[in-house]
Amino acid sequence: MNDLAAKKIAVIGGGSFGTALVKIFVANQGHCNWWMHNEESAKHLMQFHHNPRYLSSVRFDPETISVFTEVAEAVKQADIVVFAIPSAFVKSVLLELAPGALDGKIVCSAIKGIIPDENMIVGEYLREVMGVPENNIVVITGPCHAEEIALERLSFLTVAAQEKETAAAVAETLKNHYVRCTLSKDLYGTEYAAVMKNIYAIAAGMYHGLGYGDNFQAVLMSNAAREMKRFMNAVSEQKVNINKSAYLGDLLVTGYSQFSRNRTLGSLIGKGYTVRSARAEMTMVAEGFYAVPLVYKLKRKRDVRMPIVQAVYAVLYDGKSVKKVMEKLAQKLN
Repeated sequence: MNDLAAKKIAVIGGGSFGTALVKIFVANQGHCNWWMHNEESAKHLMQFHHNPRYLSSVRFDPETISVFTEVAEAVKQADIVVFAIPSAFVKSVLLELAPGALDGKIVCSAIKGIIPDENMIVGEYLREVMGVPENNIVVITGPCHAEEIALERLSFLTVAAQEKETAAAVAETLKNHYVRCTLSKDLYGTEYAAVMKNIYAIAAGMYHGLGYGDNFQAVLMSNAAREMKRFMNAVSEQKVNINKSAYLGDLLVTGYSQFSRNRTLGSLIGKGYTVRSARAEMTMVAEGFYAVPLVYKLKRKRDVRMPIVQAVYAVLYDGKSVKKVMEKLAQKLN
């Protein structure tokens, strides 16, 4: 595993985080395969050397990237495959791969969401459905926004794998003067945390849209951290230190940042948009929307007290009044 840093890498996804990862891999490795679903974007990238839809300020030397619109071709030539697509599209993209296409490869998930209909996090889906050995699965999570990678502002990534050597090798492909990496063995816990922080960011956005201020947001995030800890203790096989960057750090940046798409979704709803119109207004996918039903289901199954998740579920899926639900929740927080 120690020679993984010298292997060929493919990034599957043409969104903001996929673009940020390609920027990192090109700088560190000298080359990266890049699959994009949108053929027009792929053509634009090859002609004008930047992604027209996401992080368009980042320019790429055409000699350092190989652009594909057939996912099988991008994966075929790679030793490390990094998926950075919305969770809602994971199944359809993987269906384009022949059986055994991921055999012998390190498969990384930079996806912070739940696979709809399957009610599974991506790591579980890769293992149970795609047959990827657990030792070959890596989770790449934050706290990190793609927009700050584009600006080369100091950012932190958490790289989680069952084997420390695998996590370390993948981290070597990511580290540079503006990216630092923390290693973790909590493969599924870090992924659940990345899913949950999106739900709390939606709640933060709802309160922002309703006119609540920074003083209240601090209380909300404090309660969200405690709620996340209760959930993690119920679902994780490992003891979780909620104060680490992969958990608390990712929660805070997603809840507070102007770049957070989940916070934006919540803010639109708080301002009076319907759930449908708020989602239609956005150009990027808010993963937290898909995560809410699974976490709500697990909360009920494990009997975990999670009033924030319950409130967000009531607004998004039960059609309840955002003003009434969030006002009621605010009275319970401390």
